[in-house]
Amino acid sequence: MTAHGDARKTFLYDEHVKAGGKMVPFAGYWMPVQFEGIAAEHHRVRTKVGLFDVSHMGEVLFRGPRALSVVQRITTNNVGTVSPGKAVYTPVCLPTGGIVDDMIFYKVSDTEWFVCVNASNKDKDYQWFVRQAEGECEVLDLSEQYSQVAVQGPNAPALLARVFGDDVLAMKPFTFVKKDFQGAEVILATTGYTGEKGGEVYVPNAAVVALWQELMQKGEDLGVAPIGLGARDSLRLEMKYCLYGNDIDETTTPVEAGLSWTVKFDKGDFVGRDVLVRQRDEGASRSLVAFVVEGKGIPRHGYPVLVGDLEVGHVTSGTLSPTLGIAVGMAYVARPHDEIGSRITIDIKGMRKVEARVVQSPLVKR
Repeated sequence: MTAHGDARKTFLYDEHVKAGGKMVPFAGYWMPVQFEGIAAEHHRVRTKVGLFDVSHMGEVLFRGPRALSVVQRITTNNVGTVSPGKAVYTPVCLPTGGIVDDMIFYKVSDTEWFVCVNASNKDKDYQWFVRQAEGECEVLDLSEQYSQVAVQGPNAPALLARVFGDDVLAMKPFTFVKKDFQGAEVILATTGYTGEKGGEVYVPNAAVVALWQELMQKGEDLGVAPIGLGARDSLRLEMKYCLYGNDIDETTTPVEAGLSWTVKFDKGDFVGRDVLVRQRDEGASRSLVAFVVEGKGIPRHGYPVLVGDLEVGHVTSGTLSPTLGIAVGMAYVARPHDEIGSRITIDIKGMRKVEARVVQSPLVKR
């Protein structure tokens, strides 16, 4: 499904246009950046429930008798020994410790893992997986078969229960089940990128429009509405969830990015382990911090971070937090200026400087 040059349409494109979505090219797809407005959509997800089209994300399957050794070798987290039905968030690293991507591995069985990868990295990740697997197991790119809908907010569990049955209310975070929707097998996972309750549904392309329409219809009294990329970004930033390409990439490591909790050093060898062990033991020279701006000005990706006249880092993400009503952001900051409470200055386009303070994350407690 192609439109406007190289950008593609998701199977929900027409639904977004009908709902008044402002469409922009993003990661190779036409995606809605907003519907009723970013702040309104943000508050809706924090207080009611919103639907996100995340069909631009990629899906990969590892399968075979030796799949366990492959997935354990390429991930930093312990994705292999969890029980089937569990989802695990993990970086995948280069030998340098740099992050190829951060993703979620869903353990289907002892010989099968379903993986969701970032939209902008689909092809790169798949090629990396194939090279690392070296024929030890099957690596299948399923991205063209699936659409994905995220249902997020305090009312999301109730809405998911209306569509998929009350048993979903008992699901713990980071678990998943296979469900039938109008004859299509879908994967319902209690994962998300907003800090709210809810789930993400992987659904065959042919069934996604019917699912979207049913969620909209059955969630009307719960306050459901479609949500665009703008609010998705502000929601994740308030939680200090990393965005690949902004906050993490192949030049940053999980230790620097504050993701040490996803690195299980005791699980045996894995790609990048030696570098990460050294950073753990010696301490990284910089770390990814959350900060609040104490003045007027919105921090943006790439803005320098100063202490006095000394440049000590750079902003990776920034926005006006709809929940807090102040400008917030994330930045890599050199030691020791990365400690909670540290005062820093953000250089806004070389035109003026605003004071900021390093704070505990997440910025918004749920």
